[in-house]
Amino acid sequence: MAPEPSLGEFEQLILLALVRLGDRGYGVSIHGEIVRRAGRDVTLASVYKTLERLELKGFAVSTLGEPTAERGGRRKKYFRIQPAGRRALAHALASLRRMADGLAPDLDPAFAADPLRGDEG
Repeated sequence: MAPEPSLGEFEQLILLALVRLGDRGYGVSIHGEIVRRAGRDVTLASVYKTLERLELKGFAVSTLGEPTAERGGRRKKYFRIQPAGRRALAHALASLRRMADGLAPDLDPAFAADPLRGDEG
């Protein structure tokens, strides 16, 4: 079996934003999710560059929306996570959980309990 492709931290954040946004994921909305939820000050250019890389890896796909008057007739480029992207993200998150498993809860309270495993914390 081939090893799972690795994802960088920012690629993980982008894919998580795509999962959250569903069909509404475009550059500005993805950027907003990362700023709001991860508290990261990132540029829109870094979001687009990472989306381009994720498309090349087959982890995301883009489509063009309809032209809108508020955008001066320009189309939004929407992004969606692909099945390979979901698998890579699940693998990355599982690796992180395994690495954090058994660490002192005061190190990172987010890993103190895992409801998927039935842990109480």
